[in-house]
Amino acid sequence: MAGIGFELRKYLAEDSYLGLLKAYGYAGLISAGPWVLSILGVMGIGLLGLALRVDAGPLVQFLVSVTWLMALSLIVSGWLQLMLTRYIADRLYEKWREAVVPNLLGALLATAGVCLLAAAVAAPAFTGTSLAYRLLMLAGFVLMSMIWVLVIMVSGLRAHNRILASFALGYGITLAAALALRQAGLEGLLLGFLCGQAVLFFLLLGLVVWDYPTDRLLQFDFLRRRRVYPLLAVTGLCYNLGIWADKFLFWFHPVTSQAVVGPLRASLVYDPPIFLAYLSVIPGMAVFLLRMEADFVEHYDAFYRAIREGDSLDHIEAGKARMMDTVRRGLLEILKVQGFFALMLILAADRVLAWVGLPVSFGSLFAVDVLGVAAQVVLLALLNVLFYLDERRHALSVTLVFALGNAGLTAVSQALGPAYYGYGFALAATLAAVWALHLVNRVFERLEYETFMLKN
Repeated sequence: MAGIGFELRKYLAEDSYLGLLKAYGYAGLISAGPWVLSILGVMGIGLLGLALRVDAGPLVQFLVSVTWLMALSLIVSGWLQLMLTRYIADRLYEKWREAVVPNLLGALLATAGVCLLAAAVAAPAFTGTSLAYRLLMLAGFVLMSMIWVLVIMVSGLRAHNRILASFALGYGITLAAALALRQAGLEGLLLGFLCGQAVLFFLLLGLVVWDYPTDRLLQFDFLRRRRVYPLLAVTGLCYNLGIWADKFLFWFHPVTSQAVVGPLRASLVYDPPIFLAYLSVIPGMAVFLLRMEADFVEHYDAFYRAIREGDSLDHIEAGKARMMDTVRRGLLEILKVQGFFALMLILAADRVLAWVGLPVSFGSLFAVDVLGVAAQVVLLALLNVLFYLDERRHALSVTLVFALGNAGLTAVSQALGPAYYGYGFALAATLAAVWALHLVNRVFERLEYETFMLKN
């Protein structure tokens, strides 16, 4: 993520309200832009499809199919995302840029292999659907899983404007192609979606290949025993399972869900408010990225540089104090900004829901989901600190609390009834954030000792 920090500090150096506004806006677009464009692209197909009088049956089947593709592709590729990021970061630190593209291609091939294996296991469940639908779902599953791996890679490039442009173009083509092929029903909508995702995939791959030239084609060095980080693989898997645990429980609960196409189910009670609430992450993510990349990283680098260069203990301790203060101020700013935005959304819930065509009866669930998403932003910021400090075991424990807590508490909320829907996710995110805060505080208390005595 180092390239982002340079750009943000350039705006902050202007020392003006306009510079600060540009820094926050840029951080918000970079951190949440791809996710928001993804949601808006899929929602746009649904809304425009209704406006163009597309048959509601195939349209709902398409939206549910894409939602499942996003969920399963994130989970299946989750084990590789953090592990590959760490491998690439280590190689860049060693100035071995030639290893990036060959190992990225190896990771994409490994991801495709895992997807095909998972699809072979799930194939019997789709026997009641058309062959075209099954082939399109398979292609979309593989393609989206590889896109998530690429997104992790391109996030570290300094070509952030090109990254956003790639997402805008990819989902623009997705929207246009899906609507152009709407007369072919469900398969036509999926084919249009697949065309846009293919364009996005090759655009993102081109950005990486352009920035990291090499004379090698394919490597699997990232899977070598001494360069594999199993804890990061499990952490990435648990985090994505944690995000989707409540959705799966609502999709398969007989009271809150219904079958849509093949084995795929959806919850008209739970899905619309939670996905709408996720659009509220932009302010908190902007603060998170700005404070982490413009402030924390600077003090983090200074602290470890002082250790490597044999600086005095007083200077090292002062560097740690500045790093801790940056984390503290960053968390408080995230809480204030995201909390204020969440409060505004809750107060205006009826208008927001009416604007997107949802009944006002979703208001209480939407409010709980907005608070849960705010807690998840705080959780993500704290996880980032643990990753920077190389506390892999602590990061894994946090994601386990999130995943198990979301599954368990959501099951309890379902048993308690509709008035408690959404509380499982919100409480799980809050508990995981509190646990992460405790661990970060404990790590900082022992940072000098662990740095000098326990680290290689």
